[in-house]
Amino acid sequence: MKKITVHAPGTVANLVCGFDILGLALQDPCDVMTLERTDTPGLTIRHLDDHGLPETPEKNVAGVSLLSLMAALDEPIGLHMTIEKKIKPGSGIGSSAASAAGSVAAANALLGNPFSKDQLVQFAMNGEKLATGVKHADNIAPCLMGGVTLIRSIHPLDIVSITPPPLYVTLVHPQIEVRTADARQILKKQILLKDAIKQWGNIAGLVAGLMKQDYELISRSLEDVLIEPIRSILIPEFSKVKQRSLAAGALGGGISGSGPSIFMLSKDEATAKAIESEMAAIFTGTGIPFSTYVTTINNQGVIIHELS
Repeated sequence: MKKITVHAPGTVANLVCGFDILGLALQDPCDVMTLERTDTPGLTIRHLDDHGLPETPEKNVAGVSLLSLMAALDEPIGLHMTIEKKIKPGSGIGSSAASAAGSVAAANALLGNPFSKDQLVQFAMNGEKLATGVKHADNIAPCLMGGVTLIRSIHPLDIVSITPPPLYVTLVHPQIEVRTADARQILKKQILLKDAIKQWGNIAGLVAGLMKQDYELISRSLEDVLIEPIRSILIPEFSKVKQRSLAAGALGGGISGSGPSIFMLSKDEATAKAIESEMAAIFTGTGIPFSTYVTTINNQGVIIHELS
């Protein structure tokens, strides 16, 4: 093949209590990326969106990820990538991870799949480091692998795939930017042991609930005593959105990644749409532009379309 197109899904990282270790892939929104072989060794990038992202490969999240993969090949190759970002940067829905994961998944398929999924995660984490200053995989892993993923360890990389029960995801994205690097800076450097114990219990309960398909256990475990109380101050109307979503029947939810998007999980579509109505009503009253999504969990990850 000389040309390939991928749809790289948005993701929800942390899943309330699993900071940097849990994430899920979304059916919608997705970035669209096309990669093709060229005769001239090296990498060129063109953006078809209007987000103003750099097209110099060394300054572009997808570019840095691809350069990492290309450096691992036995001989130099030429690649050209076009990117249409439908996941707005700074949204908290895994925009940088979609660029990073989508680019390496496309290259791997184009080259006949010489690399494993774990190797692709390693390459893509270089893109996340460019975007956030930290190598983390809680968005990249579900984007590449689909479903829910648990990052047990980064060094060495140890990713556990979890097949969740049927769940609907409702998101609201207020059109303000919360940079991941800034959201990390405000976190506490030390925590109380009693809070850590409570958080560990919630993480274990959430993973067990997902694996056992126990909705009540999932709901009880969607509690964050460490990150959310601090980061939520960056997000307008967060408390109101959470309270009214729970009243509308949500299992639970919280900040998507570092924000500003807020997500809620539900057992059925009717509840998910009722939650969307509550979110829309709240942000309509603020005057802040926003977008909403009602979607499900993507159990496939990056979708590859072979062109030629």
